[in-house]
Amino acid sequence: MTGAGTLWMVIGLGSQLVFSGRFLMQWIYSEWRRESSIPMSFWYASAAGSVGLLAYAVERRDPVFIAGQATGLLVYCRNIQLRWREARAGGTEAAR
Repeated sequence: MTGAGTLWMVIGLGSQLVFSGRFLMQWIYSEWRRESSIPMSFWYASAAGSVGLLAYAVERRDPVFIAGQATGLLVYCRNIQLRWREARAGGTEAAR
């Protein structure tokens, strides 16, 4: 594997760890609140992991992987936008 190949493998694996770790964040947050909740860190990790995985998919030239990550990224960004709007409108916990 070349230096560039190793770098992309590290980016891909690191991004997958961030993306997968969001479920642990959500679980801990829900346990802490004693209700099913999705913290802002879940959406940030979703977006960050998705950006890294999308870059990896583009490098690998995998159209199926690219389409999946690009679509998911739109959803994550929209959820972040909605939560920011909620926080500004009501001063709620939405930005957490």
